[in-house]
Amino acid sequence: MSSRQNCIGATNFNFPNQTSFYRGKVREIYTINNDLLISVASDRISAFDHILPRPIPCKGQVLNQVASHFLNATKDIVPNWLIATPDPNVSVGLLCEPIRIEMVIRGYLTGHAWRTYNAGARQLCGVKMPDGMREHDPFPKPIITPATKAEEGHDEDISREEILERGIVSEADYALLEKYTRALFQRGTEMAAERGLILVDTKYEFGKRDGNIYLIDEVHTPDSSRYFYKEGYLQRQIEGLPQKQLSKEFVREWLMENGFQGKEGQTMPDMPDAFVDKVTNRYIELYETITGEAFQAIESEDVLGRMERSLMNYLTL
Repeated sequence: MSSRQNCIGATNFNFPNQTSFYRGKVREIYTINNDLLISVASDRISAFDHILPRPIPCKGQVLNQVASHFLNATKDIVPNWLIATPDPNVSVGLLCEPIRIEMVIRGYLTGHAWRTYNAGARQLCGVKMPDGMREHDPFPKPIITPATKAEEGHDEDISREEILERGIVSEADYALLEKYTRALFQRGTEMAAERGLILVDTKYEFGKRDGNIYLIDEVHTPDSSRYFYKEGYLQRQIEGLPQKQLSKEFVREWLMENGFQGKEGQTMPDMPDAFVDKVTNRYIELYETITGEAFQAIESEDVLGRMERSLMNYLTL
């Protein structure tokens, strides 16, 4: 897959009855009549809350199609926002009022949890972590470690108690968020196991509409989740070897190896073509592994025109 393929860096559409536009790190959000939400998955990639300098071919299509796959597979657990996917990079759904926390759930001591643990802490977001664990060991039971949803900059860890003290959500709503989070993670774990994967950790975002809680945003994608390969997991743990991951963590590791963790004064390294190609191939590998379907890259000289036509056709139906 060539890193010079036509990528989606940014969009600037103007739809009939458009009421707002927001550009996030990766997605661009358009609202129609303050009722519908259009989510465009660009090919931008972020790590350490910074957008990397080069887009990744096919990344947006992978994210959008994986998210759609899991939203459709979990709608019996919790209502979600998705109505249609009129284009490989685009989803249309119900506009909800976002709840300003991310429900992060971790089945294994990996990533941020491991870095916290390795620094000597035995609590994360008010949740106790057992002594004697090694990196990538499973927790006795998956732990929920919420984060505040920042408009800009870093999301921050927050405990259940702080969420309730600040009145971000009611106690009843938070109990429902935890219930949904655990049920979604269980379903994701089962679906991953069927494909020879371990769902290590992930995050869910929720919103409200007409007083009801909806699952919003992406679900079980490589941007929001971490996967290990099941085969060889135990042997690698026994031997103290790194786990074979299928996630965005390798991008963060590459950045750290090149002196960047998003801290003040650090310079983002240049991304060579070979690394961009590697990221594309990893995303495609995750799509094919997790869905069991062959990935069909949509080649288009005028990718923005294609997306706009698809959306206009959908909106005027």
